[in-house]
Amino acid sequence: MTKILIWGIGGKMGRNILECLPSFENAQCVGGVDKFADPTQFSVPVFKSGKDINVEADVIIDFSRPDALDEILEYALAHKIGIMLATTGYSAEQQAQIDKASNSIAVFQSSNMSLGVNLMIELCRKASNFLGDNFEVEIIEQHHNQKVDAPSGTALSIAKAINEEFDNSKEFVYGRSGKNSKRQNKEIGIHAVRGGTIVGKHDVLFIGKDEVITIKHEAQSRMVFAQGAIRAGLFLANKKSGKYSMKELVAEFMD
Repeated sequence: MTKILIWGIGGKMGRNILECLPSFENAQCVGGVDKFADPTQFSVPVFKSGKDINVEADVIIDFSRPDALDEILEYALAHKIGIMLATTGYSAEQQAQIDKASNSIAVFQSSNMSLGVNLMIELCRKASNFLGDNFEVEIIEQHHNQKVDAPSGTALSIAKAINEEFDNSKEFVYGRSGKNSKRQNKEIGIHAVRGGTIVGKHDVLFIGKDEVITIKHEAQSRMVFAQGAIRAGLFLANKKSGKYSMKELVAEFMD
C-alpha cells in the first residue's frame, strides 16, 4: 500500500485527489498539508506546515503554489521520499532547485497530469515533424478565471515539444498586441484565455496555405488530472533518485 501525502489538500485539485483515492486499492492518503484549510473538514489529518507533519508517507503529491516549493523540498529531502510536482509557474531559480533535488530523491514533474494531454503532445511532435516549416503553429489555451499563471504550463510544454522538432529554432510569441509587424515563420504563437469555470482546453493550430489542421484536448472534469496524479504517485513510490515525467509513466503503462 502506497501512503500518499497531499500538499495543497484544501485546494480544488487536492480535494479531487482525496475523493478519487478510494478507487485505487493500492493507495491511501495518510494526510495533507495546507495552511489555509480547516482540518475539521477532512477525513485525514491536515497540517499547517511541513514542520507539523506526524505521519509517515511514501510519496508527496503537490498541487499547491510555487511559493510552497522550499518547504516541500526541505521536507522531502529530509525524509527521503519522492515528490510529484503538478504545480506550474516556477521561476528559473526554482526549477534549478527542483533539478538539484532530483539528485537525491525521485522527482516527478509534469505541467499536466492528463494522459490525453500527453498523447496530444506526442501527436503534435509527429505533426511538426511531418508538416515542417510549411505550416505555422499557433497555440490557444483556455482556463477558468481563478488560474494565476499564463500561459499555462501545458501550453508551454506543447510549444517546447514542437520546438524540439525544429532544433529549438523557433521563437515563442505571447499574444500579438503591440507587435505591429507581419508574422515571422520562426514564431510559435501562444495565447491565453481566462474566464468562467473552464477546466482546461488546448488547441494547437497547424496553419498552411489553404488548410488548417487542429489538434485539441479538453478536460471536462478535474478528475482526469486527479487520476493521473495518483498514477504518477504510485509510479514514483519505489523509484530511485532522478527526474521523471508523464513520458516515462506512459511508457511503463504501455509495457
